[in-house]
Amino acid sequence: QVQLVESGGGLVQAGGSLSLSCAASGRTYAMGWFRQAPGKEREFVAAINWPGTIRNYADSVKGRFTISRDNTKNTVYLQMNSLKPEDTAVYYCAAKATVSFGTFALLSDYDYWGQGTQVTVSS
Repeated sequence: QVQLVESGGGLVQAGGSLSLSCAASGRTYAMGWFRQAPGKEREFVAAINWPGTIRNYADSVKGRFTISRDNTKNTVYLQMNSLKPEDTAVYYCAAKATVSFGTFALLSDYDYWGQGTQVTVSS
């Protein structure tokens, strides 16, 4: 069982930046970020595999968000720049424990989920 703990959410003005972190209690293969706004379904944001050779982004965040990971710390990061009010959501970290292939953009790709951290972007 792998536990995920997110941190770094908060309130920021439009155009600002925030950085999220997610620390895993054990080794993982792929890690991703999803988000869920009120009244909407949880959606894919970004994903990265263990060697960092696969990095995928939702079209809505490409060029603004950057996912990275530090395998020595079992931690994944999401740097969010040029934030927009529509980025407001609860952001969830997800992890897949075993080696696999794909885009890692589906909820079903992941074995473990964090509790979420709120990101609010004011206009």
